[in-house]
Amino acid sequence: MLTVHHLRLSQSERIVWLCEELGIDYELKLYNRREDNRLAPDEYKALHPMGIAPVITDDGFALGESGAIIDWIISKYGDRGLVPAKDHPDFADHLFYYHWANATFMANGMMGLVCQFLGSAPPPFVADRIEKGWAIVEKRLGEADYFGGGELSTADIMMGFQLTTSRAMSGMSIDHMPNLKAYLKRIGERPAYQRAIAKAEPGMPPKLD
Repeated sequence: MLTVHHLRLSQSERIVWLCEELGIDYELKLYNRREDNRLAPDEYKALHPMGIAPVITDDGFALGESGAIIDWIISKYGDRGLVPAKDHPDFADHLFYYHWANATFMANGMMGLVCQFLGSAPPPFVADRIEKGWAIVEKRLGEADYFGGGELSTADIMMGFQLTTSRAMSGMSIDHMPNLKAYLKRIGERPAYQRAIAKAEPGMPPKLD
């Protein structure tokens, strides 16, 4: 059986959301962060050689990396319309944001978050990349309802964590981003997203404004 190992306040919430959107059977195991350093506990680190979230176990093996996990689940359990067909006009945009989410947008955000935790400002090149990334987000959501186009796709599931839970940790305001605020309202109204966050982060309302 598919088991999603969710480290609280981490990007593994993406996988919970995916499973809820797909409506598939899965087991969810929650892990709290350590009190001393806020990192993953030893039992979570033991799941996969990388020792970080996300991780699933399925068919007797463990798999890490958000994109790899999403691809695995989609290939095995079906996409239920969450991946545009290759001949669909939205496919190229979907593909870009699906990969950009972690490869660039979240990577830059994490560099900024680390600098914040260390009490220093990010280097100018990092600050510039972060600013450009959020500008791309706001522009895209003025062009389409979702990152992948007209309908929710796995690109949105990849993007969601950086726009919500990670932003809650940084304290960033989006009052100047009306397109993003409207998008997050749409996401927050989805029953599958509501179920996912209630399960993944019980007692913590999602950061949707």
